[in-house]
Amino acid sequence: MIDSLVLFFSMDFVLYALAAGISLALVAGPLGSFIVWRRMSYFGDTLAHSALLGIALGLLTDSNPQLSIIISCLLFAFLLTLLDRKPSISTDTLLGILAHSSLALGVVVLALADTVRVDLEAYLFGALLTIGNTDLIWVLAVVSLVAVVLFSFWNDFVSITVHAEIAEIEGANVNRLNLILVLLIALTIAVSMKIVGVLLITSLLIIPPAAARSIATTPEQMAVRASIIGCISVGLGLVSAFYYDVPVGPSIVVIATLIFLGFYFYPSVLKTRR
Repeated sequence: MIDSLVLFFSMDFVLYALAAGISLALVAGPLGSFIVWRRMSYFGDTLAHSALLGIALGLLTDSNPQLSIIISCLLFAFLLTLLDRKPSISTDTLLGILAHSSLALGVVVLALADTVRVDLEAYLFGALLTIGNTDLIWVLAVVSLVAVVLFSFWNDFVSITVHAEIAEIEGANVNRLNLILVLLIALTIAVSMKIVGVLLITSLLIIPPAAARSIATTPEQMAVRASIIGCISVGLGLVSAFYYDVPVGPSIVVIATLIFLGFYFYPSVLKTRR
């Protein structure tokens, strides 16, 4: 068993997958923490669904799919931020409309393009083991950018999350910081397509931070531990996919969910023993 596992992780495509998955998990932890704190999970779903429209437009225009996904996510993130400032209807209703309409429009555009054939399952549920050299470069470049910006504005992001009004009184540009944070989430979602897919992206952003929340006492602890849980989920997800011959993306999410459940019920077990 150990020999086969060593052989598995010595293959180039597995190393690419591991590098992409772990690098994404490192930034998904802190970003996902903000999503959990600010209750933005539906916002993340909307951006994830809009990514499929970016795929469709990229394939139809014969452009780089990864670039078209990034552009689509950034545009939707900017649009959602503008609409959220002066909503004529409730935010959750607006997000629901945009999420499902963008997903449906992307599927329809792909279906109408007879000359374009694409494996939708790979985009919906991820295809981590198909990541190549170019894909890995995209992931590492975007993750590095997100990490630098996130580190630079960390204290500001925490301030506007804890109490936006006080942060604004102290001189913080709340609208600009909110836009930067949303764009970082959009970039992360855009490069996550190949790892867990459109339908599971938000899970990778939410479940590790939710698990870390039970074992953290400060924002920084929660962010770091969420990243660690995400990395563990990626590694064990790859191993599970290898041994049980199941899709990698869903396996990663299942492992993360099991870790969340373990930490969620752990305090209850301690109380019962006491």
